[in-house]
Amino acid sequence: MHKFTTRVSGILTVAAAALLGTAPLARAAVITYTTTLSGPNESPPNASAGTGIGQVDVNTTTNQMHVYVRFSGLTGNTTASHIHSATSIAGAGTAGVATTTPTFAGFPLGVKFGEYDIILDLTLASSYNPSFVTANGGTTASAEAALLAGIAAGKAYLNVHSSSFPGGEIRGFLLEATTPAERSTWGRIKTLYR
Repeated sequence: MHKFTTRVSGILTVAAAALLGTAPLARAAVITYTTTLSGPNESPPNASAGTGIGQVDVNTTTNQMHVYVRFSGLTGNTTASHIHSATSIAGAGTAGVATTTPTFAGFPLGVKFGEYDIILDLTLASSYNPSFVTANGGTTASAEAALLAGIAAGKAYLNVHSSSFPGGEIRGFLLEATTPAERSTWGRIKTLYR
């Protein structure tokens, strides 16, 4: 009986070691927000036939924000794109620019259709409009907290500005997705929109 106990104990030890070796690592908390961009979603609404989609993945562990935008059919050429936050009422109104100004770095300008994909480090001042940082506590940490609170409350929107509509041709408020982002797609263009 002693040999049996020793053998079972050894098997359990090996099994435990194997399980520990394959135990999942601490996973990042990724929250996914999506939106549909259109002229009627602007404030004031416009009759642009332009449309677009956006996805913002916020990684609360690494303090990164992945922004993906695809748009087409604009009446004017693009002049800027960014996230505005926070409106006084969820899903309505206007707010100042929260992210990089005058536009997201590398956003396709001078076009009527395009696609954009970037990861912003929310700990860096270069990820924000300096006015947004100043208005929200004066530090990148306080700006990050304000931006994420605005997004989570449905008071932040993604906007694409154009030469025809300098105040914004298409926009959409960011809403938490019902299906979370797949960890395997973090940092890559989402297959959700393909």
